[in-house]
Amino acid sequence: MKTSKPLSLLLSLLTALLVLSASVAVPLLCRPFYYAHIGPMGLAEYTGLTVEQIRQAFDQVMDFCLGLRPDFAAGVLWFSQSGADHFADVRKLFLLDLWVLGLSLVLLVCAFVYCRGKHVRPYCFRSRGPGFWAAAGLGAAFLTVGGLATLDFDRAFVIFHALFFPGKDNWIFDWRTDPVILILPEEFFRNCAILILALMLVWCVILIAADLWAGKRRKKQAQIAAVAAACGGDCSQCSGCGGT
Repeated sequence: MKTSKPLSLLLSLLTALLVLSASVAVPLLCRPFYYAHIGPMGLAEYTGLTVEQIRQAFDQVMDFCLGLRPDFAAGVLWFSQSGADHFADVRKLFLLDLWVLGLSLVLLVCAFVYCRGKHVRPYCFRSRGPGFWAAAGLGAAFLTVGGLATLDFDRAFVIFHALFFPGKDNWIFDWRTDPVILILPEEFFRNCAILILALMLVWCVILIAADLWAGKRRKKQAQIAAVAAACGGDCSQCSGCGGT
C-alpha cells in the first residue's frame, strides 16, 4: 500500500483542529455546566436575581452567541450598546469554532474514504502516525499555555482578550450599565478553561495510546511480511511467522 507524506501532515492538522474545536465546544453547548455553578458561586445572593432569572439570562446570551437568535438579550438584565457589540464579537468566535469543528470532522471522514478507495495510507514520521503528532503538538502547546495561565490567570485573561478582540476595550464591563457581567464571574471562565484543557489532554492521551498500539501492530505485520519474503511466500516450510 502506498504512503503519502502530505496526507499525513493534513491528517495531523485536521485531527488537532477537531480535538481543539470539540473541546472548546463542550462548555459552549453544555449549559448544565453553567447551571451547576449558580449555587456554588452564590450568584442568586450576589445579584439579587432568582435562579430561574439567571438561567434565563444566560440562555438568551448563549442563544445569541450561538446564532440561535438574531438580537442580543439577557433576560431581565439591561445592557449597553457597547456590551451588546462585545457579545456580537463573541458570537463570531463561537460560530467560527463550530464551523471548524464541523469542517474538520467532514474532511477527516472524506480523507478516510479517500484512503480506502485509493489504497493509500498516511506516512509515519519516525514510525508515528498523524494522531500521535497531532496529540503531541497540541498537548505540548496547551500544557505550556495552561501552565502560564495557572501562574497568573488575570493576566492571561487580559492577553486572551487583547489577542481575540484587538483594538477593543468593550469587553471591560461596568456592572452598572451591563449587569450581565454579574452572572458571568471570572471564576466561571477559569473553570471553562480548565474543562477545555482537561478534555484536550484526555483526547491527546487517547490518540497517543492508540498510535502506540497501532505502531506495535504495524511492526508485527512488517516482521511477518519480511519473514514471508525470506521464505519465498511458502510459509509451510518456515516457522518464522508461525505459518500465518
